[in-house]
Amino acid sequence: MNAINQLITDIKGSKIAPIYFLMGEESYYIDILSDYIESHVLAEEEKGFNQMVLYGKDVSIQDVVSNAKRYPMMAERQVIIIKEAQNLSKTIEQLVDYAKNPQPSTVLVFNYKYKTLDKRKALYKNLSKSSVVFESKKIYDDKISSWIQSFLSAKQLTITPKACLILSEFLGNDLSKIANELHKLALVVGPQNEVTPDIIEENIGISKDYNNFELQKAIGHLDHKKAYQIVNYFAQNSKQHPFVLTISILYMYFSKLMKLHTVRDKTSGAVAKALGVNPYFVNEYITVSRNFPMKRISGILETLRIYDTKSKGVGANLSPRDLYNELIYNILK
Repeated sequence: MNAINQLITDIKGSKIAPIYFLMGEESYYIDILSDYIESHVLAEEEKGFNQMVLYGKDVSIQDVVSNAKRYPMMAERQVIIIKEAQNLSKTIEQLVDYAKNPQPSTVLVFNYKYKTLDKRKALYKNLSKSSVVFESKKIYDDKISSWIQSFLSAKQLTITPKACLILSEFLGNDLSKIANELHKLALVVGPQNEVTPDIIEENIGISKDYNNFELQKAIGHLDHKKAYQIVNYFAQNSKQHPFVLTISILYMYFSKLMKLHTVRDKTSGAVAKALGVNPYFVNEYITVSRNFPMKRISGILETLRIYDTKSKGVGANLSPRDLYNELIYNILK
């Protein structure tokens, strides 16, 4: 996010590059910068004749270059935005001649989502000299919670650790999807307030009692009844709670418990850093680790691998309910 903020600051200060090549797996940041350029580089009265949005599936590189080389009308510059530019991937290297000598009065923006340029080739090397090449990388799952906290902090909101974990587990690592839900929460909650599990349940529909956080907590404390209640709820709502997501989350949970056994320094800060968790949850992990020695965890990790395979129809054809119930039985037996 710091790189995006710096680019926006540069644009505000009229330090504008002739080409912005925005690429990578995470579309959220690409959209933020592209939308900012579309909204702010030209004055409203200049946009009619000098701002153009093209789509990669409808144009060729030659079309793009031809438009980029024309001069603005009654304005200092023109803006051309190529959306879905990844559709030009087979011919994108043909842009190299223009990249060597771009039109100074044109701001050419490529939204090259889910792909990246080959950094060994001429186009990337030439763009890097005089233009902006921004790679938007997917955020790691263990960074989602801190991203949520930072996003809400910018809106003068806080969020409880449990609520943050529930959100990150339910929404995954699609930042556009997460940001959309957080915008909704910010409108409902208002500044200077805290987002709680109750607020999430009321406004997003994620149950504060039946979620993967509560499942791993029930398993960790060997609460058989609660664990079966949760997975039966999951089985009845399998679209919202896909088995593969639960398997993934439990695998990460037990992997962290395994790692905890190898951590010598059991202070809160050291454990939080080693496991990549919020310090708020450290005591919970330490307590639960007493129920799961390393040998038992090894068996559980193997069980999770087996049921991940079964969920894909390999060697079994079980209903979601049977998959969940068998999984919990084999973890807690």
